[in-house]
Amino acid sequence: MAAMPEANNVRSVTEGPEGDDAKCSFHHRMFLEPQEKKRSMKALVVKQAKKTCSCTPAKVKDCVFGFFPILQWLPKYKLREYLLGDIMSGVIVGVLLVPQSIAYSLLAGLEPIYGLYTSFFASIIYCLFGTSRHISVGIFGVICLMVGQVVDREVERAGYDLELSTLPGMAVHANTTSWPLNQTSQELLCDKSCYAIAVGTTMTFIAGVYQVAMGFFQVGFVSVYLSDSLLSGFVTGASFTVVTSQVKYLLGLDIPRSGGVGSLITTWINIFKNIHKTNICDLITSFLCLLVLIPAKELNEHFKSKLKAPIPIELVVVVAATLASHFGKLKETYGSSIAGHIPTGFLPPRPPDWNLIPNVALDAIPIAIIGFAITVSLSEMFAKKHGYSVRANQEMYAIGFCNIIPSFFHCFTTSAALAKTLVKESTGCRTQMSGMVTSLVILLVLLVIAPLFYSLQKCVLAVITIVNLRGALRKFRDLPKMWHLSRVDTVIWVVTMVATALISTEIGLLVGVCFSMLCVIFRTQRPEAPLLGWVAESETYESLAAYKNLQTKPGVVVFRFEAPLYYINKECFKSTLYKQTGVNPVWVKAAKKKAAKRMLREKEMHSGDNPTSINMDFVAEPLGFHTIVIDCCAMQFLDTAGIRTLKEVCKDYEEIDVQVLLAQCNPSVRSSLIRGEFFKEGEDHLLFHSVHQAVDFALGVQGHGGTSAAKN
Repeated sequence: MAAMPEANNVRSVTEGPEGDDAKCSFHHRMFLEPQEKKRSMKALVVKQAKKTCSCTPAKVKDCVFGFFPILQWLPKYKLREYLLGDIMSGVIVGVLLVPQSIAYSLLAGLEPIYGLYTSFFASIIYCLFGTSRHISVGIFGVICLMVGQVVDREVERAGYDLELSTLPGMAVHANTTSWPLNQTSQELLCDKSCYAIAVGTTMTFIAGVYQVAMGFFQVGFVSVYLSDSLLSGFVTGASFTVVTSQVKYLLGLDIPRSGGVGSLITTWINIFKNIHKTNICDLITSFLCLLVLIPAKELNEHFKSKLKAPIPIELVVVVAATLASHFGKLKETYGSSIAGHIPTGFLPPRPPDWNLIPNVALDAIPIAIIGFAITVSLSEMFAKKHGYSVRANQEMYAIGFCNIIPSFFHCFTTSAALAKTLVKESTGCRTQMSGMVTSLVILLVLLVIAPLFYSLQKCVLAVITIVNLRGALRKFRDLPKMWHLSRVDTVIWVVTMVATALISTEIGLLVGVCFSMLCVIFRTQRPEAPLLGWVAESETYESLAAYKNLQTKPGVVVFRFEAPLYYINKECFKSTLYKQTGVNPVWVKAAKKKAAKRMLREKEMHSGDNPTSINMDFVAEPLGFHTIVIDCCAMQFLDTAGIRTLKEVCKDYEEIDVQVLLAQCNPSVRSSLIRGEFFKEGEDHLLFHSVHQAVDFALGVQGHGGTSAAKN
């Protein structure tokens, strides 16, 4: 362990004492002086300010190229090598996105056309701003669920009946929202669908602003608190809510969506109350679609290494179901719920409804965090797999602009999606040019094909949504393996999943974050604190509880505390040390005082007896050790409470003639000890580079006159 500054009278010993006079004879003595600060803080701030505010052509070029990564890779694009793979992957993802975009629009409580808009604009914008070559940005089921919950709440709060299309007296809303779908007799009309997309785009805009702000202030560290187990549990719990919200479409039930706390339980209660109203036609259609989609999806996964591209079974099912519904006249004959009219072309751009910002600003926070956390994690995962780098802050800019800009074009919140990213990668994607191809496929649907889906049953879209969530629901199969690897991560997964499913998505995410942080605190509050033993013929010390055949040095106890020492675990440190050594110095001192008082009383009562015989009756039992070596290698830091605790421990043991030595302290701990005046003025304390040196020193000192060798 490195030594303290000489000015503090702290010395680091690199070899134990040798020779007869071990009291102050050392072969090697080393003093480590801290580096002097070459510049003051003011000078560093001025230098950084000049560097930031300077404007040179090279810096402007780097700034522009960094903000628009497409300018870096597009001029270097290799047509022969990249084009075929990008076209194939882009077309396949586009074909898969069309039915999913329509299905997830219903999940978000919006009309199908808005899902197509969202997928179209997100693919183009990420191509301009993103640094990942492989991820597919578009509609993500969990995000759609969170958007849909807010949309339903605001629509109901505004006075719209969730089962009706218009609001009585809607002229008032027309003046405030200015979101017309129709214009007749110079009067602006705003129905429920119009108001719903106003809510969705406003929340999308705010979420995008949050994400861009995170990138600007470089606060991507927030995603550190969203561990893999937490995100997995959150997605699985939200998947239960998604599946529950789609069951009414499977059965053809006409019930309002439940929102808020306990929505999953409320929805199932409503389903069972109305189960007698099940539409048999929708139920049979749902069952047939499940029989086709699930085996086909499993075959795609099983043979994905042999298939050049996955079978677009969803599109096949959508086309077949649409034709069957149209020619069979299922709506007219059996009352099946259908997608309805999907217009072609684009609606004129509209700004978000600024009056709605106070209503949705808080709801946009978890959506923004989940969106960028999933995007950044997927970007880094595929970048590492393919040997290139991504910039996390630029990814936050990219996903932020994928929300801000499309919010003016009737789109809702987007993020990266794992399933479609895997499809892109497996079908030969090399750059984000595949995203442009995907946009062209969706554009073709928007301009020509969209109205053909008029007769598509909503139950088919619900089946597509549910089947795409089976991956998240499969996480239950991994629980035994997860439990074997880490019980704490498993508990975090279960708690987050249950809270997300049974309470709400937002509260579930908050519960998961708080619980995972509590687990970290609990780990440091009750850390491992073993006694160490010596590995023969080496200088290594390991846990006696973990390894066999370790040796101990007579009279020396080696103790390791595997956590920072701070206010939360200071009492645990003391109690564990006393328990492991078997000696509580406070109790020993109290016993000695009590024995001394008894001896004094006995002397007074037996003044004529031999005092020597009386003294022998109260001689304390030997402790069995004279030195405690505290291995500080696992102590990352100390706070004032931790320093005070070390002082108390050293003082208490010194009063019962036991010295305490510190070994392997890192620079942060050493600095804290100096600032906390752990070392008394005028004393020369010894700190040790290794446990082995501390033990050798303790044995040498004990053999040459006690603890006086620890001081000059």
